[in-house]
Amino acid sequence: MKFEILKLKSVTSTNDVAINLIKEKNKLTGCICSDLQTKGRGTYGKKWISEKGNLFLTLFFPIDEKCPSFQEFSIINPVIILDIVKNYCDEKKLRLKFPNDIMYDGKKICGLLQEHIIQNERKFLVIGIGLNIVTNPNINNGYKATNIYLETNIKPSIDEIIDLIISSYKNFLANVDVYNYKSFKKKAEELSVKK
Repeated sequence: MKFEILKLKSVTSTNDVAINLIKEKNKLTGCICSDLQTKGRGTYGKKWISEKGNLFLTLFFPIDEKCPSFQEFSIINPVIILDIVKNYCDEKKLRLKFPNDIMYDGKKICGLLQEHIIQNERKFLVIGIGLNIVTNPNINNGYKATNIYLETNIKPSIDEIIDLIISSYKNFLANVDVYNYKSFKKKAEELSVKK
């Protein structure tokens, strides 16, 4: 599966652009990145604050009968992205807070927004990823946010992270025949924030 990368300066949200490409241009796969989002969104319609220098990316592809279900992807996606973030952060401090947050030392470092649409009788999965690399919003909703640079003094390149995300999903989709939901679910449970 090939993911053509489309880099933009400013968008409402990268998920909006992806959905528009599927609906208006009949695109099957792609990777949308933007420097800024003016109307970034999280789950349940929450606003995602999009500060320049961070990663705002959406990956999209069709899901057929060989692929895991939409519900299974809600477990798979955070595990895949956490595996990428651990290249830059202390793995022992990374946790998943379902349905869509990756936490570092109890603070939010990454958010995911999974959506699906049907176009021409095909189902598409749209995965939005917001990763705090150099800044983070000052949110006040029960837990704080952080960023990779603040926590580790490492400033990874956005292009490098994009390449890691694309190669991780290419690898997952190329090996979907041997995919095991139970092992992903077990890993997700082990990584989950303990209440």
